[in-house]
Amino acid sequence: MRIHCKVVAIAVCFGLFLLLYFFGGHGGADGPPPLRQVGGDRDREPEEDGGSPPALSDYPGSDNVAKLARKPSAGLGERAGRREGKAVGRGAGVKARSKFPGNVIRPVTRRRRAEEVMHLAVVACGARLEETLTMLKSALLFSLKKIKFHIFADDPLASQFEERLNQWPHSVSARFQHSIYPISFSVGDAQEWKKLFKPCAAQRLFLPVILKDVDSLLYVDTDVLFLRPMDDIWMLLKSFNGTQLAAMAPEHEVPKIGWYSRFARHPFYGVTGVNSGVMLMNLTRIRRTLFKSSLIPGGLSWEDLLHPLYQKYKNHITWGDQDLLNIIFHYNPESLFIFPCQWNYRPDHCMYGSNCKGAEEDGVSILHGNRGVYHDDKQPAFKVVYDAIRDFPFEDNMFQSLFYPIQNKFLDTVNTLCGRIPQVFLKQIEKAMRKVFEEKVVRHGKVHK
Repeated sequence: MRIHCKVVAIAVCFGLFLLLYFFGGHGGADGPPPLRQVGGDRDREPEEDGGSPPALSDYPGSDNVAKLARKPSAGLGERAGRREGKAVGRGAGVKARSKFPGNVIRPVTRRRRAEEVMHLAVVACGARLEETLTMLKSALLFSLKKIKFHIFADDPLASQFEERLNQWPHSVSARFQHSIYPISFSVGDAQEWKKLFKPCAAQRLFLPVILKDVDSLLYVDTDVLFLRPMDDIWMLLKSFNGTQLAAMAPEHEVPKIGWYSRFARHPFYGVTGVNSGVMLMNLTRIRRTLFKSSLIPGGLSWEDLLHPLYQKYKNHITWGDQDLLNIIFHYNPESLFIFPCQWNYRPDHCMYGSNCKGAEEDGVSILHGNRGVYHDDKQPAFKVVYDAIRDFPFEDNMFQSLFYPIQNKFLDTVNTLCGRIPQVFLKQIEKAMRKVFEEKVVRHGKVHK
């Protein structure tokens, strides 16, 4: 009897428990929360902490995940719907409520950044073919990024440049592009411009007008040699402030021996003027700027300024286009960035005693052999470097066939004015060769393993 009573009591208690459970709101009348709400909640979670969920392509093995996602979902409709909700919650770059056809998850692909190309311009007329090719060669030997050459040449040279550049090895030609342009002047008398100072030298003044699709550019004279990567001077564009649009080096370091400070009959920049043999330019800024001058009270665009400025000062200028640039930046000093003398190292920096401290400390970055010193024996140190780069076979070992020959030949120049401190010429060459070796051999070797 007692056992029977206990069984009845247990049954009554179980019945009461079931009644409380169903009437307590946990029954199936309201149904489960909608599946779309589950996906929406998961998508809102990343917004609370300020981020976005990682892309499917960011996960290891994401290709396998994408393949599995493409398979049709199996099972009951409710379970398949839950899977869809979870997948949408995990997707990156896709809103929670957006749906692809067939409920397929598409892996997010990243766009590769376009490779940066540096732009290098040169103007060549007359007997400047070999000198210009040697300059272009030096730029390629030490630089890391691709280069676009903009070559302005008169008719006899244009076809010769095309022929010679096409003869360079494929391993070299893959690292540059080139365009060859005729000599042209958009304002004034073309023949008068062409005869200003040296043949075609004034062409550089018109680069912002002609190269309308180029944002930034490095212009160099034909008698320039790169002794370190062009990438390094290209980086100086990022050092420009909001008003600067061009960069040059001073014409002299010592005002007492400077040409402009002693002889100029026209306005010039700063204390010693600037040398235009190496000129870094933000062409976009140049095209947008109105330049102050002594011509009119208001400003003039670059193109509108050139011809009237030349007409006013043509009887007072000696160095042609360089003098015009000095006049322009005399009235617009805030527009010019000055880089140190090792980026435009000339015989003047050593023939009157060493007066380029930057080169003494860091070595020459860009060698400028003006006064024809590559082709005579007045400054053998300059000629040694030029001859070595000109004669170097592209695919030879740079240390064995370039650096060591220069080093040995410098022994014959130590008693000359500019050869007394050979480390000034050699420091950056050696450093650049090691940098190129590390970048192109060591790192690429690791990639291919």
